[in-house]
Amino acid sequence: MTRPDPAERPAPTPRRLGLTGSIGAGKSTASRHLRDLGFTVLDADAVARELGHDPDVLRAVTEQLGPQYVTHDGPRPALDRPALAALVFSDPERRSVLNGILHPRVRAELARQEALAARRGETWVVQDVPLLFEGGAWRDMDAVLLVDAPLDTRVRRVMARDGLTRDAVLARDAAQMPVPQKLDLMRGRSGVLLDNGHDEAALVTQLRTALRTLGVLPD
Repeated sequence: MTRPDPAERPAPTPRRLGLTGSIGAGKSTASRHLRDLGFTVLDADAVARELGHDPDVLRAVTEQLGPQYVTHDGPRPALDRPALAALVFSDPERRSVLNGILHPRVRAELARQEALAARRGETWVVQDVPLLFEGGAWRDMDAVLLVDAPLDTRVRRVMARDGLTRDAVLARDAAQMPVPQKLDLMRGRSGVLLDNGHDEAALVTQLRTALRTLGVLPD
């Protein structure tokens, strides 16, 4: 019997550290510090933004939601993200349609990037996924970091960052799973809640402690 060439064997799958948080909680700040620590961060939002130019995605959105959600104002056609946000955060059924178009493609691209990390010999990768719990991907994680902050703090951050009204921020927050429900799902699994209601230095301290607690970084 011919033995497989070791060079052709698939590389071991890296362990997955899920990173998520409510809108305005500071997940992107945590993600940046994880990159600074040398981790590969697979960014679901960045993948979704790039898919906003994909012809198949544009075709599906045009057919299922309407041509008004595709803009031709830039150098290449793209999803009109503000218009789509106004639609899907007020209409759960339309939100489900958009998620059905984007989420399988996002998961496929994250899997491709993870395979590249495996070939590089990485033992952990970070999956930065805003809807980690809502989409069920938390079940595939070896550990989870959940970033949170008080609601008023999060609302102020998003209003200042994105120029949205308070009502618009609250509508987006309401579309996400409540933190207590996420904590219930995390119970009995490897997960840590990071409180980002203070300054960035406090978040970084918590992050490093969490990584050691979860065995991602050595003590």
